Amino acid sequence: MTRRVTIADVAKKAGLSKGAVSYALNGQPGVSESTRQRVLRLALEMGWHPNSAAKALSGARAGAFGLVLARPASTLGVEPFFMRLISGMETAMASSQTALLLHVVPDHDAEIATYRRWWAERRVDGVFLIDLCLDDSRVPVLEELRLPAMVVGGPGHHGALPGVWIDDAGAMVMVVEYLAALRHRRIARIGGVPGMLHDEMRTSAFDGAAERLGLAWSSTIPTDYSPEAGAQATRRLLSAADPPTAIIYDNDVMAVAGVSVAHEMGVEVPGDLSIMAWDDSVLCEITHPPLTALSRDSTGYGRQAAENLLALLGGEVVTEVQDTPPRLVVRGSTARPAD
Repeated sequence: MTRRVTIADVAKKAGLSKGAVSYALNGQPGVSESTRQRVLRLALEMGWHPNSAAKALSGARAGAFGLVLARPASTLGVEPFFMRLISGMETAMASSQTALLLHVVPDHDAEIATYRRWWAERRVDGVFLIDLCLDDSRVPVLEELRLPAMVVGGPGHHGALPGVWIDDAGAMVMVVEYLAALRHRRIARIGGVPGMLHDEMRTSAFDGAAERLGLAWSSTIPTDYSPEAGAQATRRLLSAADPPTAIIYDNDVMAVAGVSVAHEMGVEVPGDLSIMAWDDSVLCEITHPPLTALSRDSTGYGRQAAENLLALLGGEVVTEVQDTPPRLVVRGSTARPAD
């Protein structure tokens, strides 16, 4: 095994004391700028990397933010939302040369263990907390650790942690009112994981709007957001004696799967069934027919979350920020029902 390059090795090569090299590598006063640049260049050539334990003792920043996803790893490859969100985070972090440390785990217990390890090792300067739950066990842990965190989602249910959120409830009401205006009276929703705050808010808003508008019936089927689950739920709905005339899907990949199932079962879209997706994407545009969708700036959402976490780290007061509301993009998958 190759031995780890130490500060002593760099000091010997540079002909300086270990103290002078440490000042140079940690950006502290005590050496000239020319010496600092020479030490940094030499350390890079020798393959020196900072030791996390030493960094913790010195109080130096890690130069990274952490994002832990307690979801199946396959989600990242299928659902475009996460890639756009991460892209926005990276855009905001680039100017400060802050990296994003992404870790995928099976559940919240493993996620909490990751936060504790990162805090002990000073591996990250802050974290993004995503997929907030109604009674979220991660929030008190982050408050206890005093690890700077930005919650992506809300509002509320995140204690003293700052957050950025989108009005899911208002967007759901807009969608149901649009379909009701098209004369749909039987509207179904294929949702996400119960217990997640955004899913619960959408479900509550969906039920409330359906009751207020006097729909003949409305129903929500929970899923894990996968296209397979979306397809299965669609078959179940369309096989009923009194099938819905419109279905709202909580993401784009389930909506695309729903269109495929409708074609397979001889159900015309939008003649017999209107379909709409919660998150707009290229998939929605290239599907036949192209899908009506709720469009939100997921890249901008990620950028705003990162900008707020950077501001928090810089000593600014950051509380709760509401992002731009989604807008409805009408395409060929929705129309008045035939009956």
